[in-house]
Amino acid sequence: MIELRQSTGTSRAGSSAAQPDVSIVTSGHDIADARLHRHVAALTAAGMAVEVLALGDAADAPSGSVHTVVSPRPPLWKRLALAQRYARDAQGRVLISLDPESAYACSQVAKRSAQVFVADVHEDYQAVLQDRSWSRGLVKIGGAALARMGSTAARSADITVVADSHLMRDVTDRIVVRNVPDGVGASPRDATPRAVYVGDLRRTRGLFDMLEVLERCPDWTLDLVGPIAPHDVEEAHARAAALRGRVRIHGRMRPDDSWALADGAWVGFCMLHDTPAFREAAPSKVYEYMAHGIPVVATDLPVQARLVEESGGGQVVSGVDEAVHMLEAWQADPDGHADVAHRAAAWASGAEQYLQGSRRLAVAIQEHLGRD
Repeated sequence: MIELRQSTGTSRAGSSAAQPDVSIVTSGHDIADARLHRHVAALTAAGMAVEVLALGDAADAPSGSVHTVVSPRPPLWKRLALAQRYARDAQGRVLISLDPESAYACSQVAKRSAQVFVADVHEDYQAVLQDRSWSRGLVKIGGAALARMGSTAARSADITVVADSHLMRDVTDRIVVRNVPDGVGASPRDATPRAVYVGDLRRTRGLFDMLEVLERCPDWTLDLVGPIAPHDVEEAHARAAALRGRVRIHGRMRPDDSWALADGAWVGFCMLHDTPAFREAAPSKVYEYMAHGIPVVATDLPVQARLVEESGGGQVVSGVDEAVHMLEAWQADPDGHADVAHRAAAWASGAEQYLQGSRRLAVAIQEHLGRD
């Protein structure tokens, strides 16, 4: 089922809901995706009318989008067909793809039209396949083919955007648009110690490591915000239930609601495992935690460890044992914890990375279109 929604947004003079300037196309991302929301905010702030064709619930559409089309999440083998339909139906002069199959579909449509094709690559598609339990046999072969098609399309795009500098290095004129929040602002710390995690949840993203930390830290609570991988749902809920309300599983939420819930937490977890998909990644949640003045507990992967150590806004740990020790230490020394929280927010207020967000995408599109 395809669901459409018209909404009133900020649009350029002469634009209407029926004729957006930019269409964001994704057959793999939920419309509640934080990067998608940041893109829409930056594009509308620059005076462009935006439509979004994505997955999920239209109620989670970003503020300012003038036209929304959503569909339930399809199985992998149907995603290309959905991407092709979305790309054909997109009305914007500019097409922005957010995943491999949408990149391929948008590139094919743009070749036959006057539309500008922008490929947004926020992950190493091939490496991600190594991190998925379902990625085996024919499914893995199909996923690898889609990844190659998407990467090839992204290299030929009018504008190639990447979420981090380790992506698409062979595209010399690519634009780095980091997954960073639009603003910085810390809230007062909760009266009792609470940890938070915002993002997709699965074993390799530290789901069960976080639950074990809570099992060993009886004075702490934990909020988990984000969808849980299907094969991990049963165990996650069973272990959370055993903690008698100290772990709250919220599911997917709009980005603004997610970070409103996170405000006041003592710790933000980023306990990624060392997989090809994560080894060189700069997780957006690390930037978000520090922007909210939430000290980070992160595993020792090169990029996220460097961010935490450079900022002084958290602690790098080798695993569950060190994470437990860190939570106990901060609970015993609230003043020391407050100093770390202050360093996190202070670093976020002045770090160059926070100036490289979705505004760079809007500027690149305006320049390509010859607008001021």
